[in-house]
Amino acid sequence: MTSPPSPTGSALGQDPSPSKTPSPNPIFDDDDHIPSDEVSPLLGATIPRRYDGVASSSQEPSDDTNDSSKLASTKASRKSLASTIAIALLGLVSLLAIVGVFVLPHNVESYVKQAAVLEPTNLAIESVTSDGIRARIGATFQLDSRRVTEDTPRKVGTFATWAVRKLATAETRLHLYYADSTNTDLNNKLLGSLVVPPLAINLVDGRVTHLNFITDIVPGDAEVFRSLANQWLHGQLGAIKVIGKANVTVKTGAIPLGTHAVAESLSIEAGDIPAIPKYTISRLEFRDVGNSAVGADVAVTAYNRHPIQASIPSLAFDVLIPDCNPLDPYLVVSRATTDQVLVSPSSNVTASAHAVIHQLPKSIMRVCPKSTSSPLDEFLHHYMNGHDATVFIRGSRTPAKGTPAWIGALLSELMVPVPFPSHSFDDVIKDFSLTDVDFTLPDLFAEPGSPEADPKVSGTIHVVAALPKQLNFDINVTNIRASANVSYQSHKFGELHLKKWHAANSTKVHDDVTGESDLEIYSRIKSAPLTITDSDVFSEVIQEVLFGNGDIILDADATVDVKVTTALGEVIIRDVPASGQIPVKNLPGDSLGKSLEPQISELRIIESSSAAITLSAVVNITNPAPYSASIPYINIHLLKNGSVLGNTTLRNVNITRGRNLNIPVSAIWAPEDAGLDARKTGVDLISGYLSSYNTTITAKLHPQSIPACPIIGQSLSNISINATVPRLSAPRDGHSPDDGSKTGRGKGEFIRDATFHLFTSTATFTLVSPLQYDTITLRSVNATAFWNHTEPVGEINYDYSFDAPPGASTTPRLPVDWSVGSVGYNELLGAMGGKLKLDARANVTVAIGAYEETLWYVGRGIGATVRL
Repeated sequence: MTSPPSPTGSALGQDPSPSKTPSPNPIFDDDDHIPSDEVSPLLGATIPRRYDGVASSSQEPSDDTNDSSKLASTKASRKSLASTIAIALLGLVSLLAIVGVFVLPHNVESYVKQAAVLEPTNLAIESVTSDGIRARIGATFQLDSRRVTEDTPRKVGTFATWAVRKLATAETRLHLYYADSTNTDLNNKLLGSLVVPPLAINLVDGRVTHLNFITDIVPGDAEVFRSLANQWLHGQLGAIKVIGKANVTVKTGAIPLGTHAVAESLSIEAGDIPAIPKYTISRLEFRDVGNSAVGADVAVTAYNRHPIQASIPSLAFDVLIPDCNPLDPYLVVSRATTDQVLVSPSSNVTASAHAVIHQLPKSIMRVCPKSTSSPLDEFLHHYMNGHDATVFIRGSRTPAKGTPAWIGALLSELMVPVPFPSHSFDDVIKDFSLTDVDFTLPDLFAEPGSPEADPKVSGTIHVVAALPKQLNFDINVTNIRASANVSYQSHKFGELHLKKWHAANSTKVHDDVTGESDLEIYSRIKSAPLTITDSDVFSEVIQEVLFGNGDIILDADATVDVKVTTALGEVIIRDVPASGQIPVKNLPGDSLGKSLEPQISELRIIESSSAAITLSAVVNITNPAPYSASIPYINIHLLKNGSVLGNTTLRNVNITRGRNLNIPVSAIWAPEDAGLDARKTGVDLISGYLSSYNTTITAKLHPQSIPACPIIGQSLSNISINATVPRLSAPRDGHSPDDGSKTGRGKGEFIRDATFHLFTSTATFTLVSPLQYDTITLRSVNATAFWNHTEPVGEINYDYSFDAPPGASTTPRLPVDWSVGSVGYNELLGAMGGKLKLDARANVTVAIGAYEETLWYVGRGIGATVRL
């Protein structure tokens, strides 16, 4: 660092004038004023002063510099905090140079101002005292004539200083004041004072004087330091102007030169003020302290590039985070105490601090006005999302033991923001899964688009979270809630919302090999709304589950809120990002259609019209899926060959895994609503069913299957489930046991047996109605009986109505027109008094209430008794 310490103004507002002669002994009184009869004007600034002490010059040193000039050369890298802290030394040497001017002519004055070179070499804080600090200050001083641009001052000055050779000062007390004309409260406030021991300076050109002394520096007004520090921390600090005042006693050799009152100003430009050094947090750990507190240990390391050496005693600080209370914008979280810090030049400096948090303030978790988050939420949100959270450090009003009171007074009003290094939680959740899934469909009367209209999901959430190594204390998760986007093959199709808290439990698992710890969390969620956002993707998922070749994996991207119990009590951590998978088991093959095993009983006619029948029944069914479902309402279309024949409705039904018994259903049979072709299809379906054919029907959802959530029906409307129509269980009358035939005689056939009366040419039939509570009316019968499937026996044409009540009943004697002479008729005669097996084909008009339809019927292997 090279420069003459040049003045920037004059004391007491005097205009500098080289023609004036200073009084022999002007000195400052106790208030640092010069008596009116002892005014000694200072020199005006002719060369701008820089913070590092280098005076601006239009002429650079020549290339043929000697060793001493090399020592004084300017090096930008030497700009440092030491220059600022050594301001007292700079001012002092400036004063000494100025004192020389009092006894030298004008040319010598100009020479000294331009040739002086001062460079701090060391600043070491030896100790902290009760009223200040004891510091060792080192510097070098020399006059370099090559820095003088004018020929005459250089020659005269060189000769004069060679002749004087040395200038000595007595012990001097130097007072430093802050000068800020824009701030009347701080202007001319005392920054501090120090005592400079006797010094001797060599004035011969190129001769270096090494200065090294110990002094006690007593800080002045703490408010000035707090104001400057706050401006510096907030990036608002501009140029700083400091005025030094002293009564300097000088001599040269044995010749005393008197005592002079000297005032000198020094300007430090904003760009020359060092910034906060970069630092790293080399250690951060949280630990349990007993059963009711959490301790925090932190170590911060920064590189000290300045020639400063110090021993900083233990200090106490309050740790705060921002609050939303405008009257008290910060919350004290804990008190921290630092260890003693040793600062060495050009080396890393590590500061360690320790804190114990006994209890969190209640307001830290209180939701802020006009907000949905608390101060703790805001802090954790920044911390967990990879953004630096900010904590504030303030000197404690109750200093650590042994800390001088003046340090506490200085730091207690100083608030320093400290960026708290973030810890992104993107990879904290190692696994997120949902198993044992149950579904609940929305209620019929739910308002479409409302949360009540969404299907609900229940299941077991399993989360494996990697605990940061810094968190070395017990954590127990007691509650959990989450919101998740659910997707299949990177295509989102739904959103899962757990707005209510669900009970949870957690277990800490430690890996001795890696030294890492995981937290396993389990929670059983119930009725979490699942909003379907893409019907096409959702349909693809269901098709894969029902008809795919293997299990599928759904992806879930979630944000999780957890209630955590620690030694400090319960804390809510919000918006923890989590990504995981939801395995969904598929049904092997076409097991849904084959494994339903439906059974229908308790069939009743509720209402009938000329075009439709409304029925109710009880169904037993097997659920082959590993899921259960709660169904407040669902309507399903029943189809055959693409024609809608009717629909069935389930209300308030719980479908569990495996066999489900006694499920109430209602159905409407109305094929005519879909057109004549559909009616014919319906006739064929019922006729085949009554004829004991293996009939199947297709079940299919439609957009209005779940009125509150049409998107579900729309999503699944292209999925068809084919199932065999179950045989109705008819009451047994005790005289027609199951014959064990493959045709299933006795297992629900409409015609159980027949009796032919040859003499009267009539026949009676035992009918088994599939209805247990309602009567079927037969309007007409047109039937032909066959032996050996093709040989006619006789025909019946009967146009009179008769009833088939519930259960087994016998028809009236129906007239038979025998096929006399036929093979079939001869076989009938041969069975006189016995039985034979006959087939039958018929067209029968039946009526159920107001509904009437003509059906065809094919009977095979009907046991016929032949009587005379």
